Amino acid sequence: MSAQPKHEFITPEEYLARDRAAKFKSEYFSGEMVAAPLVGFRHESIATNLAAELGRALRHKACRPRATSNLRVKVRSSGFVYPDALVFCGEPDLVDDGYLDTLKNPSVLLDVLSPSTELSDHPHKAAWYEAIPSVAHYVFIAQDKVRVEVYTRQENGDWMKHVESTLDGVMRLPAIGVEIALSDLYEDTGVVEETG
Repeated sequence: MSAQPKHEFITPEEYLARDRAAKFKSEYFSGEMVAAPLVGFRHESIATNLAAELGRALRHKACRPRATSNLRVKVRSSGFVYPDALVFCGEPDLVDDGYLDTLKNPSVLLDVLSPSTELSDHPHKAAWYEAIPSVAHYVFIAQDKVRVEVYTRQENGDWMKHVESTLDGVMRLPAIGVEIALSDLYEDTGVVEETG
């Protein structure tokens, strides 16, 4: 019988201190600090295209995008994540602890999923994102195939899922008035549509 690995429980304050001092980002939920996965060329290409398209669509508007290489998001009372991109509307509500590097009021959260992180990130992050009152949409973008899942908060609080899986599809985020063609999102990434 093998022993189960012990996880060190740390407080949110300890997490923030460690994450700020670390060379690599980590996420945190319910007392456990987990290293953020390393990403490759396709992931970075999609995230770069996403940031450019959001920047164009929201230029001079009340909602502003961020490619969040160093901006974390607070989820629930004891969680922190690093989405690949986000949008906030109005004034940013930041954890005011002298660092101003943790946002509490995102409107849209967007993650590029790799095959290795899709199974682990997808269900956990969906639950975390749905718990943030300010979030109107969250989006999961596949990096190995053309597939974009957009989740939209309905007036009754339920979530509606919409999937686009062709390059002539459009990612629609009506709460912030943005539409992005999947052909632009996947441009120069080498990702192709599945046939069949």
